Amino acid sequence: MNDEREIQEYRIKSEPYYAELDNEIELFEASYSNRIPVLLKGPTGCGKTRFMEYMAWRLGRPLITVSCHDDLTAADLVGRFLIVGGETRWSDGPLARAVRTGGICYLDEIVEARKDTTVVIHPLADDRRVLPIDKTGELLTAPPEFCLAVSYNPGYQSVLKDLKQSTRQRFVSIEFDYPDAEIEAGIVVKESGLEKDMAKQLVKFAMMTRNLKGSGLEEGASTRLLVHAAKLIVSGVSPSAACRGAVCETLTDDPDMLKALSELSASLF
Repeated sequence: MNDEREIQEYRIKSEPYYAELDNEIELFEASYSNRIPVLLKGPTGCGKTRFMEYMAWRLGRPLITVSCHDDLTAADLVGRFLIVGGETRWSDGPLARAVRTGGICYLDEIVEARKDTTVVIHPLADDRRVLPIDKTGELLTAPPEFCLAVSYNPGYQSVLKDLKQSTRQRFVSIEFDYPDAEIEAGIVVKESGLEKDMAKQLVKFAMMTRNLKGSGLEEGASTRLLVHAAKLIVSGVSPSAACRGAVCETLTDDPDMLKALSELSASLF
């Protein structure tokens, strides 16, 4: 199959909305031009994936995203032999496909994958920029257009699931956090169509929940959850009900914490 035709499904067709927070665009572009892989660090739902979509569009490269999990193996990334029509054929995994086509491979929440998965990316993440495929005997050399990017949430991971220094020191790291209140409210408005004053109230509520991180909550409300709540409000749901369904119930199952979050919400709406 023609690689270029196959990769079209991974191209970002139109410009994704992204509000720059600092110098992350400049850092990513400089890393890309110097063929240095990139590590995105930050809390859940703060815009890391949207940033990658925006950069793929900006650079004109296909984006192949892999959501990492406990069962993800090296073979899932690199590829495996399959029986097709009675014949044994090699099928590239997402990482090999990105290398062959000069795409951007984005491994979301890399520390959730099995340890052998991390080892596979090491030769791609240093000066060698190669991907060994042991099962076929191939040694894929990444073209200049290829980019490896990974992400993780350092505040959420345990010591057992932290990134080893042997891995992280191969990357340029870009730290993400939730935007300041004005920018975050603007994102909520842009993504949902909610009016600005109500968006500001949602952001204020989110900040209250973030102050509870480590004091009953593992994470505060993300920008993503605010957008969900805003869309519910635009659809006619009351702000308090939208916050309970899209934020409070999502963040915790603890009855006491739910009551506390509901009281915070009631103070604003």
